[in-house]
Amino acid sequence: MTWHLRTFFSLLLSLAAATSLVAGAVSGRVELRDSQDAAVRKHMDFSGVVVWLEPVTGSPDPAPAGVIAKMIQKDKTFTPHVLPIRVGTSVDFPNFDPIFHNAFSNYNGKIFDVGLYPPGTSRHVSFGRPGVVRVFCNIHANMSAVIVVLKTPYFETTQKNGNFQLSNIAPGEYTLHFFHERATESTLDSLTRRVTIGDGSITLPAIGISESGYIVIPHHNKYGHDYTDPPDDGGVYPAVRKQ
Repeated sequence: MTWHLRTFFSLLLSLAAATSLVAGAVSGRVELRDSQDAAVRKHMDFSGVVVWLEPVTGSPDPAPAGVIAKMIQKDKTFTPHVLPIRVGTSVDFPNFDPIFHNAFSNYNGKIFDVGLYPPGTSRHVSFGRPGVVRVFCNIHANMSAVIVVLKTPYFETTQKNGNFQLSNIAPGEYTLHFFHERATESTLDSLTRRVTIGDGSITLPAIGISESGYIVIPHHNKYGHDYTDPPDDGGVYPAVRKQ
């Protein structure tokens, strides 16, 4: 019995070692430029940029059933503000505030409305196709977030210093993509590039993402109307009545 166990674990170690030898990695650093955002200008905060690799040929399977990500609501803020997920993932929206919330999106990436729900409860939404989903609260106009739904398992968000690393990548040809909520689509398209992944690590030169041309467009509530009076956070929300 002992011999069989040793043989079994030796095989597992050999398989793990073989897998690690054929897996590649890509690392780099993003720099945000031409920004009007105080966190970027004063504190050099380059976080929240989504970086991902898509195979040039073929399409990875969606996330296995049961994969769940989380975007919490606390202090009238969605956290994380930018959440990349894989197609097939469900996202929970737990309400950790002592007040009601109503997460929704009316953008084509995924249209949903979880409805009004009380403190200490949660709602969830499944995301079945790739796209950029901008999330808001129908009660609090200042709450916003972005969910980036991707058809690949190889993705990451940049750290505050702009660094990122994608690991355990199968060898092959990939297209490298970027998403930043304050960059124009043409700017992001110009940053895409082909990357060949082998069994080693690739370090890319610094990548600059300009925020020039970005325009803030006020969003509406889930009914397509302007937000009206500030809500009564004591628990009564007359502003949520359909107009």
